[in-house]
Amino acid sequence: MSKRNSQAAKSAARERLRVEREREARRNKVKRQAIVAGSIVAVLAIAGGIGYAVVQNNEPSKWDEAADAKVVAPANTSGTNGTTVVIGDSKTDNTVHLYEDPRCPACASFEQTVGETVNKGMEDGDYKLSFTVGTFLDNSLSGEGSKNALSALGAALNVSGDAFLEYKTALYSTKYHPEETKDEFAKDSYLIEVANTVDALKNNKKFQDAVEKGTYDAWAMKMSKTFDTAKDVDSTPTIKINDKKIENPSSVAAWETALKDAGVTK
Repeated sequence: MSKRNSQAAKSAARERLRVEREREARRNKVKRQAIVAGSIVAVLAIAGGIGYAVVQNNEPSKWDEAADAKVVAPANTSGTNGTTVVIGDSKTDNTVHLYEDPRCPACASFEQTVGETVNKGMEDGDYKLSFTVGTFLDNSLSGEGSKNALSALGAALNVSGDAFLEYKTALYSTKYHPEETKDEFAKDSYLIEVANTVDALKNNKKFQDAVEKGTYDAWAMKMSKTFDTAKDVDSTPTIKINDKKIENPSSVAAWETALKDAGVTK
């Protein structure tokens, strides 16, 4: 091979190498741009997802809306927003005031042990019964069962005081009261199932509509707020006889002793 041909071959080889390097550089550039673009899309997608989640979390729940809604107070109530609930026709000034939360297991235990006797004392005219119902367990356990059950209790109260008492008894019964960590009362269908064990509420379309439409949701929120601001109430059940807090009775005998100590006699 001549020197000239050798030099030409080397020049051609260098040119091919240069061209190949430029092609490789272009391919790498395109690849980097694709990776960067993909990363940007991924970041935007994640940010969008987070943004959507934040927006969703900031969306007011139906209970937030109910807290500011106009109150429809059930019948058989009185006071501001219908949050005073007193049942009984006794001519005495004696009043037994119960502070409870629908999801509260201790309230269920109290109702199962002493509830029937407490209600009978009201029926016999020994005292009136007053109720303030809270929903704090929804916050501590998460969920909305206490609020939903309280709204349903409002629907029962709108039927009658007796329907309210019987429904409350059924909700706290061993058969229907769920473990406090299970939010069964959040289901309208479950609340209606329990209500169908109460004569005045069984297949009662007006009651069922009120439960499903949340007619008394705003009332429930006002009642819950009244519970939150109640004096000397820091647990459930809290029981007051003639405005004096008593130790929660664990038996019928203990309840009767508490009444006697408070000066409530037959």
